Amino acid sequence: MSTEPSPQNVSFPSAGATAYGYLAVPPSGHGPGVIVIQEWWGLTSHIKDIADRFARAGFVALAPDLYGGQVAHDSDEALRMMSELPTDRGTELLSGAVGYLLERPETDGETVGAVGFCMGGGFVLSLAAKEQRVSAAVPFYGVIKDGMPDFSNLKAEILGNYGELDPSVPPESLEELRTTIESQSGIVPVFHVYPGAGHAFFNDDRPEAYHAESSTEAWERTLDFLRAQLTKAS
Repeated sequence: MSTEPSPQNVSFPSAGATAYGYLAVPPSGHGPGVIVIQEWWGLTSHIKDIADRFARAGFVALAPDLYGGQVAHDSDEALRMMSELPTDRGTELLSGAVGYLLERPETDGETVGAVGFCMGGGFVLSLAAKEQRVSAAVPFYGVIKDGMPDFSNLKAEILGNYGELDPSVPPESLEELRTTIESQSGIVPVFHVYPGAGHAFFNDDRPEAYHAESSTEAWERTLDFLRAQLTKAS
């Protein structure tokens, strides 16, 4: 029996169009579902590797392609591509991905988790605020680009991972986010701030940003959180 995940490129209907993504199925052939949401760079090899890592940990992981096949090669291009994707449109595409993942025969349970990085971390919160089929949300240094969503319909528990030295999401900004989520939904998010880590500390394709100790700790916390929440929700 293989000990490696089974990856494949997939397409599915979403937001009135055909969407694409990268699906990784665990060696067991089934498991709880997790949506993996890209950074502002696009659906890169790094994001696909994260989906594979989730699959090795027992999850059915789907990384939707929010840019329709485009990948940014520098920060100016990434900023342009992110700016051209309205939050409402991206959230609608992700909602379609949730439905597709739950319909897959490999996916266990009636809800999924969502994990996102940078731009994707902001989309994790927008998706969870809208989509009640998401029961666990994990933003990594999530950049909320169009203002905070309305959390009044939020059902997901939230675990956030942030870098102490991140100018994009300074730690002092988290108190406002925590207060907003709790006051609107009654859910108390748990935020972890990692000493010595900056923005994109989990991205091991970017040695100038990667912080190994924080990355390892955040990954272990994320896996424990998803297993606990998705098992409870199933």
